[in-house]
Amino acid sequence: MRIGVPTEIKKQESRVGLTPESVGELVRAGHEVVIQDSAGLGSGFQNEDYTAVGAKILPDADAVFKAAELIVKVKEPQPEETARLTPDHTLFTYLHLAPDPVQAAGLMKSGCLAIAYETVTDAQGGLPLLRPMSQVAGRMSMQVAAWALMRTKRGRGILLGGVPGVMPSKVVIIGGGVSGTHAAEIAVGMRADVTVFDRNNRRLDELDSEFRGSLKTMYSTAHSLGEAIKDADLVIGAVLIPGAAAPKLISREQLKTMKPGAVLVDIAIDQGGCFETSHATTHEDPIYEVDGVLHYCVANMPGAVPRTSTYALNNATLPFVMQIANKGAREAINANPHLANGLTVDGGKIAHEAVAQDLGEDYVRPAWLKSPG
Repeated sequence: MRIGVPTEIKKQESRVGLTPESVGELVRAGHEVVIQDSAGLGSGFQNEDYTAVGAKILPDADAVFKAAELIVKVKEPQPEETARLTPDHTLFTYLHLAPDPVQAAGLMKSGCLAIAYETVTDAQGGLPLLRPMSQVAGRMSMQVAAWALMRTKRGRGILLGGVPGVMPSKVVIIGGGVSGTHAAEIAVGMRADVTVFDRNNRRLDELDSEFRGSLKTMYSTAHSLGEAIKDADLVIGAVLIPGAAAPKLISREQLKTMKPGAVLVDIAIDQGGCFETSHATTHEDPIYEVDGVLHYCVANMPGAVPRTSTYALNNATLPFVMQIANKGAREAINANPHLANGLTVDGGKIAHEAVAQDLGEDYVRPAWLKSPG
């Protein structure tokens, strides 16, 4: 199969779809790989790193899209990229379509087959292609929050972990999944006062055991969360409903009860965000203020640490890229029900039920798709 990797063009995005090591594996398996000129520079990969393992460098995105059958990216395609897609293309990348009707319309118009990293599953019921970036975003959330809490950034002017004789920051983490757990690990390590909210009692029990009492756990209700944020210095939104838009768990009215200079970090912003006042920002201008509360809502947090993120992502995506390349997209999807769960757009229609519901579009199951089991 002919596989193409274009340069990511979303603002402040420096990751790349395939590492040279991944390209080498694909070439050894008999596939052709084309890389846009300098696509890997942001992650520390030179053109020569790719040509050394058998890839071909092409001058621009137009050439890559024309040469390739399978397009492997990191972030959702921007309008100029969806315009390059055709019914002959398979697109494999993060899509996060539920809150993005413009992108959905572009993909439907293209006629391509699009598989979303974020809804591919595994045998344990997890999301293996979302997990590595959730890990990065969870850990990063504490780095950026500690930075935002400084008075020089308009925060409350407090140290996350305090010092002897001075109380640490109060941290509320909404969601005990992958990103929430990794945020908690760093927050506890920085000696903050941490409470994790979730609606899964089993997960709360696991967190209590895993952290051996070094954090608090709370069952999440509108009342319990509303009370907790009043005293919080920092709130991390880490709620995920696979494929669907994130629920709005903190309202504009509740925001007014928070301390001036408190910080919200919305890890769920890719799926629309879990605070009513959230809107996507960039690494270039990451923070804005509403009612005295700082919001950090960067939609591609892992893009700030592209080398770590690219390697972590490729470790998870390469087996699926190999399956698509070896079998062809439709055969690979029919052979692997977990890959089938990532199928989102095909032949101009939305092929993922949760995404279709949130977009207000009809869900159309492709005629070629085999029944589960």
